[in-house]
Amino acid sequence: MHFTKMHGLGNDFLVVDDREPHAVDWASLAPVVCARHTGVGADGILLIQRSETADLRLRVVNADGSEPEMCGNGVRCAALLAADTSIAGDVVRWETPAGVVTTELIGGDRVRVDMGAPRFAPAEVPFDHPGERALDVDLEVDGEILRVSAIGMGNPHCVVLVDDADTYPVARVGAAIQRHPRFPASANVEFVQILTRSRVRQRTVERGVGETDACGTGACATAVALAALGLVDHPLEVELRGGDLTIAWEPGAPVLMTGPAAAVFRGELAG
Repeated sequence: MHFTKMHGLGNDFLVVDDREPHAVDWASLAPVVCARHTGVGADGILLIQRSETADLRLRVVNADGSEPEMCGNGVRCAALLAADTSIAGDVVRWETPAGVVTTELIGGDRVRVDMGAPRFAPAEVPFDHPGERALDVDLEVDGEILRVSAIGMGNPHCVVLVDDADTYPVARVGAAIQRHPRFPASANVEFVQILTRSRVRQRTVERGVGETDACGTGACATAVALAALGLVDHPLEVELRGGDLTIAWEPGAPVLMTGPAAAVFRGELAG
């Protein structure tokens, strides 16, 4: 089985053309091949599949075998590979469990993604909260009260503002939030430091992976939450450990994410 190792700002994947489906238990295979020291090493596996409702279907399998609804960095990688291998053209509509998203190659290694509309209703995140939106609300975590914002971008997200993203204990607090009963489907957790009204610094702890160098849906959730709170302008530059994403959003409009993707090497997995 052939694969291409790719990454979007350091969020790395093994991308497989699965239009003729492989007889593989992906949930069992992912922890083996994604292991950093004993496998190829990756945050997950991306499967490019046929779709009856869009141009192609993207299935994402995390490093622990779980399957998220959507992956912003992953869909940019899939879009670049699909164009480079003539699977599809420069504009592709992707079926995902979170709905249809559209990618467009805009030159070089850069891909713009129409991520669709953000989800504010707590039931659609999902997040246990009585109001119409959960922006800057209290969440008790290990005896500490945090102020958080819950946003759905296909995946559930919890955005936490911090004074210093570099020194904040993201692994410990992120894992605690992911276990919190008010997030019944867990969540990707973004720890965000506002630098200016046009730039923020973000670190993310992702479900099924841990801290990653970048999270595309997380950058979108951050940009939406902070804009809705009146704290930033758009477009917003989101500084991640692996590089920058540009997010543009206006109320009532879809979220547009722009950033790079790159192929690293190609290989073959033994049966």
